[in-house]
Amino acid sequence: MGSPKKNESKGFFAAMTSGFSMFGSAMSRSVNGLLAYEGVEVINPDGGKEDAEEEAQRGRWKDEERDSYWKMMQKYIGSDITSMVTLPVIIFEPMTMLQKMAELMEYSYLLDQADECEDPYLRLVYASSWAISVYFAYQRTWKPFNPILGETYEMANHGGISFLSEQVSHHPPMSAGHAENEHFTYDVTSKLKTKLLGNSVDVYPVGRTRVTLKKDGVVLDLVPPLTKVHNLIFGRTWVDSPGEMVMTNITTGDKVVLYFQPCGWFGSGRYEVDGYVYSADEEPKIMMTGKWNEKISYQPCDAEGEPLPGTELKEVWHVADVPKNDKFQYTHFAHKINSFDTAPATLLASDSRLRPDRYALEQGDLSKAGSEKHSLEERQRAEKRTRETKGQKFTPRWFDLTDEITSTPWGDIEIYQYNGKYNEHRDAAASSSGASNADDLKSIEFNPWQYGNVSTE
Repeated sequence: MGSPKKNESKGFFAAMTSGFSMFGSAMSRSVNGLLAYEGVEVINPDGGKEDAEEEAQRGRWKDEERDSYWKMMQKYIGSDITSMVTLPVIIFEPMTMLQKMAELMEYSYLLDQADECEDPYLRLVYASSWAISVYFAYQRTWKPFNPILGETYEMANHGGISFLSEQVSHHPPMSAGHAENEHFTYDVTSKLKTKLLGNSVDVYPVGRTRVTLKKDGVVLDLVPPLTKVHNLIFGRTWVDSPGEMVMTNITTGDKVVLYFQPCGWFGSGRYEVDGYVYSADEEPKIMMTGKWNEKISYQPCDAEGEPLPGTELKEVWHVADVPKNDKFQYTHFAHKINSFDTAPATLLASDSRLRPDRYALEQGDLSKAGSEKHSLEERQRAEKRTRETKGQKFTPRWFDLTDEITSTPWGDIEIYQYNGKYNEHRDAAASSSGASNADDLKSIEFNPWQYGNVSTE
């Protein structure tokens, strides 16, 4: 049973979620012939019909840059461009994809509450709200750096969580992550897949996300919706994630199905999320509604999906305060992710914080960021040639490739599993060297190549 769409007439729920959604899919306007480019599509989520050319001129690109990149990107239309196109640092944010994976931990207290909750359906409300919460951060339009093979990111000092992610493959680009505290463990294998559509790109979240709640041993599986990035070159870049998010309690068969509304005419429906928690026999138990950029609420319902008499909507999550006029639209938590305040005392030299291109961009030096990025990419290519010459292959240090292959709506993925070796490394390093302060950690030279295991094929 899927989640209800906006055009269903189901009393209270339909009345609450009606309105401009009758206009259907997002408003888009083709600006044919604009600047001599045919088929360029510029979408304005705020509506308006008279500003097509003005809208197409907006964004962070200079005219000469748009010209060269549009010509370059045309040949990739319809292709997966995850790692095949070299992009300028002007469109990057000072964060890597490994760090972006950690942003899901900002509201990890919701998983703590899910673990402590005795009600199996309310437990899914907390857990799915945690999954929704990261979309506020994901609406940033800057591109994170692609990690170098063997690169890692570690986070400590947040909610009692230890977080570790590693780039386990370069072609195709794949990352694996593990987080844990006293209430839950989190494991993810991610292999993002993209499709360039001209002035926009679809991002398919090929991967597997599992959360284990420690109190009862409940295992939750998450399948998120795809993401659409609009106006890559022409116009203001903006992000939408239309479609269904499904979180399933593998242990009991209960699940929550949430529908992320697509942006419609004049911005109608943008950010809206609605759906139900279902029992294993697909009977709705709790309705959920809200906006992923504001808050999520829930209310018990009957078998028809109508609110139970005597109940009311209760807020389960809301967005924390964010910095004003932040250059990269970072949240306070995003700044913590880049900070050495959340780094463990025994930081690996492969950690994303230490990347010289990322740090240069953070300091506002685009020229140095670009040259450092190029240098790292060349070093990675040289390391690959050396391995191939010696008949060697790279294997990750902290995650092991399993025999398991998982199917997703966008393709199959091989599963990597955390092997626990980092705990042993951390404990041994801490006992031999003691704690390090932030200045000591900043002085570590970035070196992802020293940690990977290399074996003869």
